[in-house]
Amino acid sequence: QVQLVESGGGLVQAGGSLSLSCAASGFESAFDIGPMGWYRQAPGKQRELVAIISRGGNTNYADSVKGRFTTSRDNAKSMVYLQMNSLKPEDTAIYYCNVNHRRSGYDYWGQGTQVTVSS
Repeated sequence: QVQLVESGGGLVQAGGSLSLSCAASGFESAFDIGPMGWYRQAPGKQRELVAIISRGGNTNYADSVKGRFTTSRDNAKSMVYLQMNSLKPEDTAIYYCNVNHRRSGYDYWGQGTQVTVSS
């Protein structure tokens, strides 16, 4: 069965950096892994897209993180990464890894990892 396992996150002061990783497993073929992305959900708010990256490496970012966050992926390892720099208290949220299955279109989610930025 498909599993997405996130790592990284934690507590950091404003202006600091954190890195998140997400390992995808259980797909019949690595070629089934389509766009990979990161979403976040802060308390009392809806889940929102942070960054997304296609198999070919095309990226898209939320306006609030452009210039500060960078996403990348390793197709051979079925992994996606999120480098977060110049963190702000408003970046505090649970961050979720998302993978879209190319053939079925189904979205898979990780369990989430907490990122807390103190002021």
